[in-house]
Amino acid sequence: MAQSIYEKHGGFKTVSRVVLYFYEMVLESEEIGHHFDDIDMPRLIDHQTKFISSLLGGPASFSDDRLEVVHRPLGITHDHFDEVARLLGEALLEHGMSPGDVDIALAAVEAKRSVIVTREVG
Repeated sequence: MAQSIYEKHGGFKTVSRVVLYFYEMVLESEEIGHHFDDIDMPRLIDHQTKFISSLLGGPASFSDDRLEVVHRPLGITHDHFDEVARLLGEALLEHGMSPGDVDIALAAVEAKRSVIVTREVG
């Protein structure tokens, strides 16, 4: 059986480091950093570590329904989503993930766009 990207790159320990680095960049982002001003960051980092782990083939799982409910009130735009994906890609590369594996990870993130980005009413 083929090894998942999660296993190939060190599992939870590596994903935890990636997510911490990722959020350093997110908080410094002029485009999206302000969205995190009043957020319980330790809790968010814990959830995001599990979410990224699941996208890479790790043990956690998140239903699309749950992701939509959590993100709906946040007003996330396509531009916000693109910035998050870009920063995540940088964090993954910075932590030794191959460009091919980063592409696979970002494709998994992209597959969640429709449930994370706020649908426009109209």
